[in-house]
Amino acid sequence: MALRVDWPQFIPLITSESATAALLLSLRTSLTATALCVLVGVPMALVLARTSFRGQRLLRSLVLLPLVLPPVVGGIALLYTFGRRGLLGGSLSALGVEIAFTTTAVVLSQAFVALPFLVLSLEGALRTVGTRYEAVGATLGAGRWTVLRRITLPLVLPALVSGAVLSFARALGEFGATLTFAGSLQGTTRTLPLEVYLQRETDPDAAVALSFILVLVAVAVVGVAHRVRPLGDLAPRAASREAARP
Repeated sequence: MALRVDWPQFIPLITSESATAALLLSLRTSLTATALCVLVGVPMALVLARTSFRGQRLLRSLVLLPLVLPPVVGGIALLYTFGRRGLLGGSLSALGVEIAFTTTAVVLSQAFVALPFLVLSLEGALRTVGTRYEAVGATLGAGRWTVLRRITLPLVLPALVSGAVLSFARALGEFGATLTFAGSLQGTTRTLPLEVYLQRETDPDAAVALSFILVLVAVAVVGVAHRVRPLGDLAPRAASREAARP
């Protein structure tokens, strides 16, 4: 792809009004979607890794569903849930809240497809570290919140960061669900992948340049994820020090 980039015009191509708007929107919505994934995914991973209940397999299956579901189908599911005539959309619309074909719809679409990456990464880390350090902390008198804050989260912090980075990358590259649920309105819902798709027909050079930006982001994400992983070796020692603190 680097060979197909029009390098003399690269900067003008990626700094045009439409490209800049799409890039800024993508960064803003992807960061918001990643934060939403963390808020929802951390409790979900804790529940899946630390508890056992009826319906646990069903919950895990629902979490994994976006990994195997075509993004367009996911977008249709979101549309029939939050759309004006959807399951929840009608009630929300009566309250004056519109979600479909707004920037909020972009965030929900991105979070929908990105959530499994964070939950799987974090659940695997929680199962790997076990409950030994948590039990030590509880034996020394630490409450559940203290154990979670000072022992559990430091233990799985590398996995949490890695999962969040992967979720951000998946959110940034989301296309199908966003197009179906949010549409393609410049400055509102037209993210960078949608801009690439539109430019493919009208300005192939711009499409290649913007695609190259996404490739660079993907490479950077993989590098960060691999760099974070070795930090997990230091987590048990840090957690043991926290467990020993009064």
